[in-house]
Amino acid sequence: MREEGDAVTRALVENHRQFLAFVERRVGNRATAEEILQSAFVKSLESQRVLDDDGGAVTWFYRLLRNALVDHYRHQQVEGRALAREALGAEEPSEDPELRQAVCACVGELLPTLKPEYAQMVREVDLEERSVPDVAREAGITPNNAGVRLHRARQALKKQLERSCGTCASHGCLDCSCKARP
Repeated sequence: MREEGDAVTRALVENHRQFLAFVERRVGNRATAEEILQSAFVKSLESQRVLDDDGGAVTWFYRLLRNALVDHYRHQQVEGRALAREALGAEEPSEDPELRQAVCACVGELLPTLKPEYAQMVREVDLEERSVPDVAREAGITPNNAGVRLHRARQALKKQLERSCGTCASHGCLDCSCKARP
């Protein structure tokens, strides 16, 4: 039984490049393809499925990859619709100049602690009030990708604010009295 499992694992590892090429042709992006492939490898290990031979394992794994691709595109569509709604809301300019000035001064100090692409997205969309599609076009990415990046950037900034400012951040950072700590 152990030898069969080893043969199956060996067959999957030996076909790694073919699997990666298969997924990359369908998603058009190597990083995304690698992520999908790694997730499929993890699922295959977790499934504990016993296969008769290494040839059957390869066929089964291609079926697993096809399912992973379907899941990827479904998730992408759902995420795209949510981000489109968020992008519409982000395009509305801030109407209250007093509120804009009351926002925590720590935000500007903590932006450099984020990944550069996250910091840029927050700076341009939230602070400079530029539209997500415009920022996406300049960055050479799709509006959906920019929306995802903006969402992740805001989440990362929120974590940094909570670490730095504590309870002040929990209450919205209005009339901030804390001092940013590295």
